[in-house]
Amino acid sequence: MRKEALFYEKKGGAARCLLCPRMCVIHEGRTGFCSTRVNSGGTLFAENYGRISSIALDPIEKKPLKRFFPGSDILSVGSYGCNMTCAFCQNFSISQMKPRTDFLPPEKLLEAALSIPENLGVAFTYNEPFTSVEYILDAAPLLRKRGLKTVLVTNGMILEKPLATLLPLVDALNIDLKAFSREFYQRHGGSLETVKKTIEICAKSVHVEATTLIVPGENDGEEEMDELSGWLASLPSVSGDIPLHITRFFPRFKMRDKQPLPVETIFSLAERAKQRLRYVYAGNVD
Repeated sequence: MRKEALFYEKKGGAARCLLCPRMCVIHEGRTGFCSTRVNSGGTLFAENYGRISSIALDPIEKKPLKRFFPGSDILSVGSYGCNMTCAFCQNFSISQMKPRTDFLPPEKLLEAALSIPENLGVAFTYNEPFTSVEYILDAAPLLRKRGLKTVLVTNGMILEKPLATLLPLVDALNIDLKAFSREFYQRHGGSLETVKKTIEICAKSVHVEATTLIVPGENDGEEEMDELSGWLASLPSVSGDIPLHITRFFPRFKMRDKQPLPVETIFSLAERAKQRLRYVYAGNVD
């Protein structure tokens, strides 16, 4: 099933996507950068609508969300596509490629979530969930009516209008703050300012935790961690209470030649972050 995309404008036979800061101009028969939106006859369609590549029941702590209903399990689903090109992507087989998928209508997703005893809800994760905004907008109200939570695990690359439309239906987010350097984000196809704005907006109204994957030689400096954690602590809506997950890099995708990050580096950076933030967690260290 293809569904007409939200958040775009027609430009002659082309369509300008208004979902993320890339604002792709997509011509007839072509897809945008994230590979999920296709122009057919001047109309933009969400080609990934309801297309599920991955589904699993996970502990909420694996999202990672440490301070949102800890001890709970949550049904996690992923589609395909991403609007960044991180060379270290841990899920590149679905974010940067087009895997096999099955169609799962929102009503069937609700049935699956309800069939699991004591399930907290649904986490949209694995690839970039904002590329599935149309699907989430249809599914989240159904989940909420039955007392289930909607969680997003995201890179934060979304414009303010679609975020404002989606946010009232979301209960919690884990947002990647991948680094605190514009150059880093430029290398990996993102916008630091957009991600910061997303975190600022979301933290005012819903539960937010942040994650920084530490990549050797990319974002592993102590000064950068001081700046990153200091900025999070300065957000007036959270006053130092936003949890930060500092996670360990393993070789993936285009960085298979790098060595896994020493565990000691993660613990050292976590200690520095704890000077500014109340809740700091080391990840991928077991």
